[in-house]
Amino acid sequence: MFARLVGESFLRNPRRKLLTLAALAVGMAVVTATLSVAVEVSDRMAREFRSLGANLVVSPESDTLPLEVGGVDYRPVNEGAYLAEADLGKLKTIFWRHNILGFTPFLDVPVYSADVGRAQTGTNLTLIGTWYDHEVAVPDGTKFKTGLRATHPSWQMQGRWFGDGSEEAVVGRALAAKSSGAFAVGKTIEVARDAVSSVRSRLTITGIVTTGGAEDTAVLVPLTVAQELSDHPGQIRRLYISALTKPADSLAERDPKTLTPTEYDRWFCSPYISSISYQIQQVLPRTEVRVIRRVADSEGRILSHVSSLLWLVTLAALAAAALVVAATSATSVLERRSEIGVMKAIGATNALVTGLFLAEQLMLAAAGGTIGFLLGATMARALGESVFGTPTPPHILLLPIVIAIAATVAVIGSLIPLRRAAHFDPAPILRGP
Repeated sequence: MFARLVGESFLRNPRRKLLTLAALAVGMAVVTATLSVAVEVSDRMAREFRSLGANLVVSPESDTLPLEVGGVDYRPVNEGAYLAEADLGKLKTIFWRHNILGFTPFLDVPVYSADVGRAQTGTNLTLIGTWYDHEVAVPDGTKFKTGLRATHPSWQMQGRWFGDGSEEAVVGRALAAKSSGAFAVGKTIEVARDAVSSVRSRLTITGIVTTGGAEDTAVLVPLTVAQELSDHPGQIRRLYISALTKPADSLAERDPKTLTPTEYDRWFCSPYISSISYQIQQVLPRTEVRVIRRVADSEGRILSHVSSLLWLVTLAALAAAALVVAATSATSVLERRSEIGVMKAIGATNALVTGLFLAEQLMLAAAGGTIGFLLGATMARALGESVFGTPTPPHILLLPIVIAIAATVAVIGSLIPLRRAAHFDPAPILRGP
C-alpha cells in the first residue's frame, strides 16, 4: 500500500519533480567532477611540479663547505668527502622507489683552460661532471635511465647535450657570452687540473645551456671526464633527486623517533618528503639529505590551495542543490495541504506522511545522483584533458558515494518543509477557508 501511495504521489506535479531532479543532477555532476579530479590532482600536479627541478639534494655527511667565487669552486679536489657512484642504484630499492622519478650526480672540478683558439688563455673554470641520459644498474638486476633530462627539465639548450662517456662538453650561457667565441658550438677546448698538469682533456662543445644558476658560468661534461681530471674515479660530490611527494601535514613534520609504532608505520608508508629522505639515508648511509625548500614549499602551497578550491566548489554546489530542494519541497507541501489533511483525518500518522515525502525525495536523489555521475564523469574527462593533457578516467566507485550525497542533500533540504507538514492540523484544512 505504501509503495502504491509513493508511486502515485511521485507522478504528481511532474514539473516540480523535474526541477528537483535537475538541481540534484547538476549538483552531483559538479561533485563527481571535483571528486574525480581530486582523486588524481595531487599525483598529477606533483608530476607537473617536477618540471621545476629536483626537490632533494644529497651530500656526504662530513663534506667541507664549498668555496666559490664568481661561480668558480676553488676548493681543492682532494678536500671533503665523496659519495660512491656505484651506490646510486640503491635509490630504486627503497619502499617509495617508484616515487623516485630521477636522480643526477654532480662533481665540481676546478680546472685550467689552456690556450685553444687563442682565447681564454690561463683561465680558471669550474668543470661540472654529470649525467644527461644515463643508464644505472639497480641491485635487483634491472636498469634505470636518469640524469639531467629527468631532474632538470627546465634547463634550456641551444645545440645538443653531450653523449654519455664522450669527450664532449656543454657550456653555460654566461660563460659563452664573455668568451669572444672561444666557447661557441663546434669549438674545441683543452682543460687540465692546472697549468703544469699532464692530465688534460680536449672537449668538443656541443651546446650552450641556460640554467639560471651557477651552471651558467661553468662547463658541463660527462661525469667520467670530471672524475678522471679530479682523480676521483667512481665518486661524486653531491646528488640531486626528483621525488614525487605529497604535501606535508602535522604527521610529516614530527620527528620519527617520537612516533608510536602505528604512527611510524603510517608516516613511513606515506610519500612525505621527510619519509622519502629518511629512506634515502637508510640506503645511502653517512649522507645528509636536504630539502630544496623553494621547490617543496611552492608545491605544498599550490596543492593546498587547489584542494581548498575544489572543496569550496563542491560545498557551493551542494548548498545550491539543497536550497532548490528546500524550495520545491516547501511549495509541494503547501500545494498538498488538502491531501495531507485527508490522510491525517483517516488515521495517517506523522511518520507515514513524512515517510511518503521522504520516499519521493530519495527516488529523485537516486535518479539525480546517477544522471549527475554520468555528467560529472564527462566533465572530469574534459577537465583532465584540458588541464593535464590526459583525460581523467571515470571512477565507478564514486557512484554509490555520489548517490549517498544526493540522498543526504535531498533529506536535509526537505527537513523544514516535512517538519511543517507533520504539524498540520487536519480540522482547519478540511473545514476550508
